[in-house]
Amino acid sequence: MSSEAGCAADGPHIRIGEAAWPVRLVPHARARRYRLVFDAARAELRLTLPHRASRAKALQWAGEQHEWIAAQVGKAVAPVIVGPGTCIPFIGIERRIEWDRARPRALCLTDDALILGGPAETVGRRVERWLKTEALALMERESREIAAAAGLRVGRVGIGDPRSRWGSCTYAGDLRYSWRLIMAPGHVRRATVAHEVAHLRHMDHSAAFHALVDTLHDGDVTAARGWLRREGRSLHRFRFTA
Repeated sequence: MSSEAGCAADGPHIRIGEAAWPVRLVPHARARRYRLVFDAARAELRLTLPHRASRAKALQWAGEQHEWIAAQVGKAVAPVIVGPGTCIPFIGIERRIEWDRARPRALCLTDDALILGGPAETVGRRVERWLKTEALALMERESREIAAAAGLRVGRVGIGDPRSRWGSCTYAGDLRYSWRLIMAPGHVRRATVAHEVAHLRHMDHSAAFHALVDTLHDGDVTAARGWLRREGRSLHRFRFTA
């Protein structure tokens, strides 16, 4: 398997076979040599280099580590740079991004597409903003509806992009979710919401907690957890900016 390093419009990358893996360059004042790390959660290579070192030479060196890189990325899912023509899931359904500069900038959702106009170079960022807005609105509404039905009170609801968890609950009653759940099937997202709402009553994972989750969720909790274990990492492969 061959490799090559370079800089494309979407940033530095190293190509392994047919896949171009993004490289995040990290100049460091205390670094004395190059250091290459594969971040599977972010689906990128992180290259630390001395602060005044040549970036071109650092990328060339990284590209020469093709055997090590190939071994690492072989265990991961190739990243997808989102832009015109990309297919991304929304509530578990693949939608193609259909872009036409002449169309309005505002995104329009159809059964199988996300349609928008405006500058091509900002399509990824605008799709990401739209997904985050949809995620927050939907999961806040679901959180409050599920909590109200159980006689529980929700504090603030927010979203983020954590790598190690899909949701969290504080003792103050604030809930926070990964916005990427908006890409998962609806039953998976709702099971996660039910899980965090149940923590408003039980800040543990006791039998009583799991019984409450089963009561709050309108589907198969075990199936939803299984989906996240199998497919959850794939939701992080989508990159909306270089």
